[in-house]
Amino acid sequence: MLEGIEFLNKEFFWLLLVLPLALLWYVLKHKKQTAELKISSLKGFKLTNTWLPTLKHLLFVLRLLALGLLITALARPRTVDVSTKTKTTRGIDIVMAIDVSASMLAKDLQPNRLEALKDVAAEFIKGRPNDRIGLVEYAGESYTKTPITSDKAIVLRSLDDIKYNTIIEGGTAIGMGLATSVNRLKDSKAKSKIIILLTDGVNNSGFIDPKIASELALEYGIKVYTIGLGTNGMALSPIAIMPNGKFQYGRVQVEIDEALLKEIAEVTGGKYFRATNNKKLEEIYAEINKLEKTEIEEFKFYNYEEKFRPLVLLASILLLVEVLLRSTVFRSFV
Repeated sequence: MLEGIEFLNKEFFWLLLVLPLALLWYVLKHKKQTAELKISSLKGFKLTNTWLPTLKHLLFVLRLLALGLLITALARPRTVDVSTKTKTTRGIDIVMAIDVSASMLAKDLQPNRLEALKDVAAEFIKGRPNDRIGLVEYAGESYTKTPITSDKAIVLRSLDDIKYNTIIEGGTAIGMGLATSVNRLKDSKAKSKIIILLTDGVNNSGFIDPKIASELALEYGIKVYTIGLGTNGMALSPIAIMPNGKFQYGRVQVEIDEALLKEIAEVTGGKYFRATNNKKLEEIYAEINKLEKTEIEEFKFYNYEEKFRPLVLLASILLLVEVLLRSTVFRSFV
């Protein structure tokens, strides 16, 4: 009944303590005012049963109820309807550059590096509802999988479609992947532009030097977060393709050019991370998510509806009924 109702002046509820005191006063006063007549016998008197003397206490009950309602009205009951409106004041454009070379099928992350990345990246995308996101694939060369867009459904479908294939030239062209990502962001009007560059190898392909690409990112005000993906030591990785088209796996030394990735991040004002397992990869994307917060302004609109008027009206009716009863039905008893 009181759900959604707040009281502006709760201190007036202390006045409710007057009600039990008034009731005590009424009981004591009634005992003192009750007249007694002692006679030896009631013979000769005609007794009539009437309920009016008993019901006269109803007048005091009506007065107490009216007083309680008035005190509640003084406490200012009201309902509050709150509506909110959010406005993004600082949008972020993000490009995720993903290495799709054969080594991304290594099984040091479960079920493999590429699938583990896709799972974590999908959660990251879902957690950025107010930003635009694009995808870039690279191996020995690079191309834009999805231009930056605010439609997360498109980005998530494109991410799910990323698989190792032989169409892209083999190798790891970090410079090409970074340059393509910069190209997607250079004309962006967003307040903040970032690239999340992930690789599990060293730069061994492509015709663009990663250092030159990082300088381009700096020139266009793009921050680059770099992630080296792969366990320390040996990893079960593809080493050959069997006649049936499936990969043959073997233990291969994990080689990540951490010095280069650190330099790219440092030059552009970003940060370098190393993901050696699934949990660490999740933690890295969670940290990037915290570092790059979109500023959102929230407006709240309050609609107040006062509820004291019905209480005052009901109290007035009770008092009026009391006065009428006192002046008519109970006139001879009061």
